[in-house]
Formats: sequence, structure tokens, C-alpha cells
Amino acid sequence: MISIENLSKYFKTDKQEITAVDDMTLDIKEGNIFGVIGYSGAGKSTFVRLLNRLEEPSSGKIVIDDREITSLNNKQLRVARQDIGMIFQHFNLLWSRTVKDNIAFPLEIAGVPKKDRDSRVDELIRLVGLSGRENAYPAQLSGGQKQRVGIARALANRPKVLLCDEATSALDPETTNSILDLLVDINQQLGLTIILITHEMHVIRKICKQVAVMEKGRVVEQGDVLELFSRPKQPVTKKFVEQVMGNQQDEDSVGQLVQSSAGGNIIRFHFLGETTNQALISKLSKEFDVDINILQGKITQTQGGAYGTLYVQINGDHQEVQKAVAFVHEQTSVEVEVIREDG
Repeated sequence: MISIENLSKYFKTDKQEITAVDDMTLDIKEGNIFGVIGYSGAGKSTFVRLLNRLEEPSSGKIVIDDREITSLNNKQLRVARQDIGMIFQHFNLLWSRTVKDNIAFPLEIAGVPKKDRDSRVDELIRLVGLSGRENAYPAQLSGGQKQRVGIARALANRPKVLLCDEATSALDPETTNSILDLLVDINQQLGLTIILITHEMHVIRKICKQVAVMEKGRVVEQGDVLELFSRPKQPVTKKFVEQVMGNQQDEDSVGQLVQSSAGGNIIRFHFLGETTNQALISKLSKEFDVDINILQGKITQTQGGAYGTLYVQINGDHQEVQKAVAFVHEQTSVEVEVIREDG
């Protein structure tokens, strides 16, 4: 669907040349929700603006739906942009227009007849959950409602790709979740390919299937979200995962728990995927003659499945404990580490 090859963008000043995007190569599948995450200055916003040529690439190639965007002239680009919707952090609404007039604006520019325009606007208002607010002005809307108008406007021309540049950064956590849920619904209902730019890992965790991590203009790590959560390789990726899963201090507290837990075997279960949702601890207690005490744990959900770690204390006959641990080893999506073995 989207193929990006050796994409670069340089900004020149009187004194130096700044590299915003550095030799980026990515492939994004049709219908995917693809996340691009990075801290401020990583180049992610420049990257998303290169996709529809709001910024002109310095080098490289962008192909969207078999059309090479980087080779189009201005007239061809105007037509191609109708297939690429975009929503922004600060909404970019026309403050003198009502909700329905803001949504209708790109249809007016495209020359869509008024009857068809009105029908499409009504459809979009229902889709984004703004029924009853059609005649309100932006100043009369909450932040979440403004972003819903922005989403509806971006969908007006029935695009194949939706670009989201920090679309939830100006919103509170509850409103952020409602907007993310809306994007998932749109992706499922319309089969839309969504590229989501963010600096918040919980946004990636909640709705993205794949992610690219950017640092200093380069993609330093990419892959399935669940894989990056479970096995982050780069320091910057590990920092992002810590936003959701906690930091090294949490691991240090486990050492204190181990020291304060008298007797028994201390086992670390690392869950990955479907098994996380199964009642594993309950099964162990029922099938083996052991007592299990949960010391500490954290599990989080991603679009690709669940990921988490659980520290438990297992007491019982040595042979029975070994059987229980062997049973867990047989679960394909659970890794087992013996932290302390009862001698």
C-alpha cells in the first residue's frame, strides 16, 4: 500500500544543514494502523508531512497505492491528496464556520455538488458521533469534539490513507481514549490505512499493530508492537516501553520482595500473547499440590495480544513444584525464569 524508499529531508540555514529525516525506508500494509513514535525533534512530524508533500523531500521515493507521490506535478498532486486525509494536534478548524461547514469545506474545494455534499456531511457527522452539534461553532465545542470535526473533515473525500500528526496530544486521557476508539472503528469500518504519529507509547499500545521508532531522523527499530514491547533492542525503545510497563525501579523492588519472602521458589513468568488471558495460576493450583503467592506483576494489552510479567512464590514438595514449572514451560507463549529455588 505505502512504500517509502531512502526518504530524506534536509533544512538549510545560513550556518548549517539540519537533517530532519535521514534515509528512511518503510513498507506499510493496506488497512494497517501503523505507529511512528519518537521524542520531540526525532523527525516524525516532518516525515508525515513528506507523505502528502506538505514538505518536499530532499531525496527518496514515496509510493502510495501504486502512485509515486514524489514524481507528481502540482496538478496531479492536488488530485492525489484527495486520497490522503490528515488530522492535526491543534485541529486547524475554520472558526467562522459551523461543524457541518467545516466538514463540507474540502468537498467544496473538490467541486462536489451541494446535494451530494450535504449527504456526505450528514453521514460523517453520524460516523464521528457529533449528531446534534451540526450547527455549533468550534468555540462552542470541547477539545474532543473539535478533533472529531477534524477527523470527519479528513474523511470527507473518502481517502485511502489517514495521517494523524499528534492527534491526541492536546487532549486529556479520557478524551484521548475515545478518539483512539473512534480511529479503530473507522479503520475497521472503512478499511482505511492509518499512520499515527505520537510521542506517547500508550497510544501505540492501544491501537497500533506495527510501529517504527524514530531518533535523530532515522528509524532505529520497527516491527510488531507486541514484539517491541516484549523485546525492545534500542535504548530509546526501552524508554518508551517503560512509559507503560514501568522502569528499572520496579525490577529492583522485586529483589526486595524476594528477600522478604521466606521459603519457597520464586518464579518469574513472562507472558506473551493469548496465554496471558488464560487462568494459568488457577490451573496450577488445581492440577498440582502447590501453594502459589503472587508477589508482583503487570500485564498490558496491545492490538497484537497481551504482554506482561508476573513474579510468584511457589511452595510445596520439590517434585510437585518441578511438575508445575514444567507445565508452564509447555505453554508456548510463557517464558519461565527461576529467580530462587528452594533448597
